[in-house]
Amino acid sequence: MFLTAFLLRKGIPGKQWIGKYRRPRKITWQMKRNVLQRLEIEKETEYWLSHPWMTKEQEKGHAKQRRAEQWEAFKTARAATFPAAKYIEDHLNHLNTTKKWGI
Repeated sequence: MFLTAFLLRKGIPGKQWIGKYRRPRKITWQMKRNVLQRLEIEKETEYWLSHPWMTKEQEKGHAKQRRAEQWEAFKTARAATFPAAKYIEDHLNHLNTTKKWGI
């Protein structure tokens, strides 16, 4: 059907690059090169993922100490920027200047 429609008509109906009866793209050498590069990268990634550095037993809890140290450093950094405690006595201390009663 495509062949007869193509032969009997002058060209591709509608937009030539989209749709059911679109014009096929020409494959250039750059496209082939890019596909090969992506496949090589994917192959290398699969290789490195298939050869883990640690076993499952080694991997379990291997970063526990480092994460605890980072958490402590984070807590101390947050505590250093936390404002000091303020008391109501400090806010109202200026009222004691004219106090005449008491011992």
